[in-house]
Amino acid sequence: MQFFLDTANLEDIKKYASWGIVDGITTNPSLIAKEGVSLEKRIKEITKIIRGPISSEVISTDLDGMLKEGRTYAKWANNIYVKVPMTATGLQAVKIFSKESIKTNVTLVFSVGQAILAAKAGATLVSPFIGRLDDISEDGMALIADIVKIYRNYDFKTKVLVASVRHPRHVIEAAKLGADISTMPPAVLEQLVHHPLTDAGIKKFLDDWEKVKDKQ
Repeated sequence: MQFFLDTANLEDIKKYASWGIVDGITTNPSLIAKEGVSLEKRIKEITKIIRGPISSEVISTDLDGMLKEGRTYAKWANNIYVKVPMTATGLQAVKIFSKESIKTNVTLVFSVGQAILAAKAGATLVSPFIGRLDDISEDGMALIADIVKIYRNYDFKTKVLVASVRHPRHVIEAAKLGADISTMPPAVLEQLVHHPLTDAGIKKFLDDWEKVKDKQ
């Protein structure tokens, strides 16, 4: 499974990229707005740190606008994935981008039907939002299981990117189901690293070593 960070914060990206386990970055208009910089400036800055896929989302809701924005993004770097909303117009854009060899990430997917349509349109990635489904008492992980199974049934090339991840359990369950990618906020990646028994074990080892280090 690949690990993406869902952030546009440069300091976080630099920090976690240094761990050697960050495979890509997902952004959205909200994350960019939070940073107070232009989309182009921030995405180009991220491309200098991350060599893997970097998702940059279109803002337009009409086809011509989506195509214009997406083609512009694709020129910024060869690892840019144009993030397109799961709408009828978005599917049209994805089909055209696919023919132009522009990589895409279909976002805001909440149903199996939507995921099938995105794959048929030629999406490179599809992003089911599991946390938001859990928030309304639906089963986000069941959606991932169904999408993974159907994609394998028909040998779709579209990769499943698990989004709206809220906690480490989401990441683990997605991995068990065979999802290709999990994108998470930095806080969730931190939670994956830490365990109280690990911390306690390290403390005990160090405390014991303090007792005998002068005898070495």
